[in-house]
Amino acid sequence: MTGLIVVIVVVLVVLFWGVGAYNRLVSLQNQVKNAFSQIDVQLKRRYDLIPNLVETAKGYMKHERETLEAVIAARNQAVNANAKAAADPSDTGAVRQMASAEGMLSATLGKMFALSESYPELKANENMMQLTEELTSTENRIAFARQAYNDGVMQYNTSREQFPGSIIAGMFAFKAAELLQSTESPEERKPVKVAF
Repeated sequence: MTGLIVVIVVVLVVLFWGVGAYNRLVSLQNQVKNAFSQIDVQLKRRYDLIPNLVETAKGYMKHERETLEAVIAARNQAVNANAKAAADPSDTGAVRQMASAEGMLSATLGKMFALSESYPELKANENMMQLTEELTSTENRIAFARQAYNDGVMQYNTSREQFPGSIIAGMFAFKAAELLQSTESPEERKPVKVAF
């Protein structure tokens, strides 16, 4: 009788341990999804600001049409990549593609802002100053949201790789989450200058 009780207790402990490990992984996975959705919100705000910036600059930068079109094309590519990653943040390929598209968008925005330095009237435009201030604020929010996402990914990946979580992760197919990393070269890693 004592042996049966010991076996039942051991089975219950293992069962509770497994349920606890599973629930922890689910909780951490949901935190990663939530953190990604915060990035998504800020990126959408950024995407909404960019056409307004381009329209404002268009009147002053008539000879820079190619640059302005490149900004819009990069924005559209980033919107599509972000939508794909937002649909499934656990798709590591989609997250990498989004990071790459965001890098291209930042680079083309940097070129536009560098060219705009040649247009003093544009720099003095009230609408342009307000939009660049909003973009700067949004860029800061994106940076904070990315940091929170990467912190959540690190915690989730660590839990799914450590014992005993690795057993539960393997049994229930918890995939590793992708960290958001810069895809830019060292020269491109310079911050986008948005001051006018």
